[in-house]
Amino acid sequence: MSTTFLGSPGLGNLRGDESFPHAARGALANSQLRRNIGHATQTIRGKRLRAVAECDDWEDLRAAGSALKQDVMARLPELLEQLESNVTARGGVVHWARDADEANRIVTDLIRATGSDEVVKVKSMATQEIGLNEHLEAQGIAAFETDLAELIVQLGHDKPSHILVPAIHRNRSEIREIFSREMPDAGELSDDPRVLAMAARAHLRRKFLTARVAISGANFGVAETGTLAVVESEGNGRMCLTLPETLITVMGIEKIVPTFADLEVFMQLLPRSSTAERMNPYTSMWTGVHPGDGPQEFHLVLLDNGRTRVLADEVGRAALHCIRCSACLNVCPVYERTGGHAYGSVYPGPIGAILSPQLTGTTGHDDPNASLPYASSLCGACFEACPVRIDIPSILVHLRAQQVDSERGGLPGGQDIAMKAAGWAMSDAKRFSLAEKALAAGRVIAGKDHRISTLPWPASKWTSSRDLPEPPKETFRQWWNRTHEGGSR
Repeated sequence: MSTTFLGSPGLGNLRGDESFPHAARGALANSQLRRNIGHATQTIRGKRLRAVAECDDWEDLRAAGSALKQDVMARLPELLEQLESNVTARGGVVHWARDADEANRIVTDLIRATGSDEVVKVKSMATQEIGLNEHLEAQGIAAFETDLAELIVQLGHDKPSHILVPAIHRNRSEIREIFSREMPDAGELSDDPRVLAMAARAHLRRKFLTARVAISGANFGVAETGTLAVVESEGNGRMCLTLPETLITVMGIEKIVPTFADLEVFMQLLPRSSTAERMNPYTSMWTGVHPGDGPQEFHLVLLDNGRTRVLADEVGRAALHCIRCSACLNVCPVYERTGGHAYGSVYPGPIGAILSPQLTGTTGHDDPNASLPYASSLCGACFEACPVRIDIPSILVHLRAQQVDSERGGLPGGQDIAMKAAGWAMSDAKRFSLAEKALAAGRVIAGKDHRISTLPWPASKWTSSRDLPEPPKETFRQWWNRTHEGGSR
């Protein structure tokens, strides 16, 4: 066993097909998508604020959560070894996966060893990250998502667009159409939420009672005891974790906590930040194997997939503190307008903008993830919402600087040249006045909306993702000189 297995990761679902600016254009043109996401995030934000306001020591809890995560990052190798020892001592089997390819291979072999060709799944970001469902399908193994939102995405042959609410981009009528098409036994359906939920329950009940293998992620793994924890709101996870004969859990190595008592902090932070609840309706914990009770075979797959690379960056490693609550997505003005698909990665929103590029470890123009650190206005709302105080804006700036340095190779970039040119013009009153007159030419190329959307290279590097306002008919200096005789020039 080795706790440091830095290598070139199999990317799984971490990288999209196109950069964020290109993908965002299409999303912005979809008015229905914007309405769906805008309504949902506004509702979640309001509920979360009310839930947090009930907690007088909320900021103390945030500080405690941040401190615990920093401690974990500092002692990760020893904590992982402790976790492995305790899981093994209680009848579980621990597997180590360097990347997505290795993790998928391990899980596939474990399923085949049971003789089964289908599995039920608990909602899991880790298995989405490695593209497990797609891999299993290619191997002739059917994976059935049991989380309602994940089921909607799966039956709709779609991709998740939110960490907590994967089908946030769908409305009731769209869900009814998906269920009517993919679940013919459901009969006539309306778009009433209860009717749709009951149809999904009937569809899944048969799978719960027949599946011999279940696959889960884990919200937390306790090094001290070897305990794994999954928190959820529907009860589908509980069914998967207790009924099948074999349970396979895929957990990112950063999800570990040192002691069982440490869960107290996160069990208060997570529900309020994610579902705006005081506590999780279903909190499932298991420690190894118990004869006659629950799965009789338990496997834990510890996933690196670029995490040790992130850990090596003293600034960027804070991204590994994330507890996947999605609070940052729900307050982000960029996510609200573009949705999750534009990010091209299984991790959308502000956390995805700092996590995905680091996990893939590339910054070149050919990597769509390289544009993600720029998918932010740096407004800071994500930091204020984060329950473990991840300073996402600072990490975004850090990653932007890394990318610029990588692309320039030590040479001055376009921004440096532009700033020096602006400094030269502004340092002399006459030069500045001439520059103002030259800017007036921009009124000729502005569109009917009084914005400049397209400029030739190198200015196209700006207008490819931003518009420029049309220059005013008269600048302040020109107005001052016109209205104040003898005014300063």
